[in-house]
Amino acid sequence: MPHRYLAELTTPSVEAVQEEYGSRSAMRRMMAGWHTDGVLGEGEIEFIGERDGFYLGTVGETGWPYVQYRGGPPGFLKVLGVEDGASVLGWGDFRGNRQYISAGNLRASDRVSLFLMDYAGRQRLKILGEARILDARAEEAALLMEQVALPGYHSRVERVVTVRVAGFDWNCPQHITRRWTADELKPVLEQLHTEVEELREENRRLREQLAGGGG
Repeated sequence: MPHRYLAELTTPSVEAVQEEYGSRSAMRRMMAGWHTDGVLGEGEIEFIGERDGFYLGTVGETGWPYVQYRGGPPGFLKVLGVEDGASVLGWGDFRGNRQYISAGNLRASDRVSLFLMDYAGRQRLKILGEARILDARAEEAALLMEQVALPGYHSRVERVVTVRVAGFDWNCPQHITRRWTADELKPVLEQLHTEVEELREENRRLREQLAGGGG
């Protein structure tokens, strides 16, 4: 099937702007030769499993979009499997600032956009999908609670959110500034610390040798 992510987003208004700026022909060629569906590949699944956060876009009754950051330990956003020809994502929605804007928006419209960033690797994955939200106390949420459980992570899950993937797309790395988390930098800094200590020890021995030779 044609690239569904782009097909869902390429409205008449978008096509008009593409025509205006001269990219419409190139976009037609790309969409004609680029095929995907809602099933995530091994690369996407691995990428998702390494993320410790993502941006979630929803739309409320007023038509205003709302973007919120969702974070947790790496792997808290899980690929639960494939259902009716589409991958299903899921995560435990932790108790936060109690505004509940995203949760409320999902009652009005189940359409969501997920934006996943890897700043160190200069990669970004965009996902469109249809969300379902369940109160963690509901009986029908019990199985999902087990699937999204994070042993050892102490934060209260109020809801479980699942997203049936409608389409996805990788963006180019242009203009992504490299950034690293403390955990990503830790092994590098530990190695540097070890090398500095080894150099200090070597300098100490050399100074002792020079002092001994001079006596």
